[in-house]
Amino acid sequence: MTALLELKNVSRRFGGLVAVKDVSVSIKQGEIVGLLGPNGAGKTTLVNVVTGVHPATGGSVLFEGRDITHMPAFRIARSGLARTFQIVQPFPKMTVVENVAAAALFAGGAGGMQEAFELARRQLEFAGLADAADQIASTLTLAKRKRLEFAKGLAMNPKLLMLDEVNAGLNSAEVEDAMRLIRRIADSGVTILIIEHIMKVVLSVSDRLLVLHHGELIADGLPAEVTNDRRVIEAYLGKRYAEKTER
Repeated sequence: MTALLELKNVSRRFGGLVAVKDVSVSIKQGEIVGLLGPNGAGKTTLVNVVTGVHPATGGSVLFEGRDITHMPAFRIARSGLARTFQIVQPFPKMTVVENVAAAALFAGGAGGMQEAFELARRQLEFAGLADAADQIASTLTLAKRKRLEFAKGLAMNPKLLMLDEVNAGLNSAEVEDAMRLIRRIADSGVTILIIEHIMKVVLSVSDRLLVLHHGELIADGLPAEVTNDRRVIEAYLGKRYAEKTER
């Protein structure tokens, strides 16, 4: 099967800092792929490179076989590659439905305001936010703002949705709700890449795991394989702990 998203030797430098180094990976249609790594490993930078926020300084990014390496972010979004943000910042003075309608109108292919609002209300229903549609976005709880991120991403009509720490700051019940929503999104036919620190989440929902460390891809495989990889254990828990696990 042809890869939906393919990265070939992708790097990203900021002056003398190499944030992402020579990463090559492919994601197939229908997969849920977890992206792991310690703080500062380059996870969000990699998502920013793929989505055109910080274009690659080396290598290439292909989406559906098309080179999008230096394409503007808005064109990448309109091509079917959407993302959420770790720090949720909705348009604070707009209503919830207006926030989602903006995504549908400017990136989701809506033909006009009426269609954008219809699409927005459908996605709010899907994300469990229909009852908050006319609420001012700044008044939402953190959990609901996270659901708003889901709805905004889905309103962009994505083929691939990249989720950046959507569970950060949530309690255990809210995390369980988010996991169910992620599975429903995948069941609807959307391919997912999820950045996550909560191991319970990635092990529960992911078909495959990628691990970054110091900007380099150190593991790519099934969850059971990756979590037993010595390099991954070292990256998270230190070399001395990894050596103990081998005794």
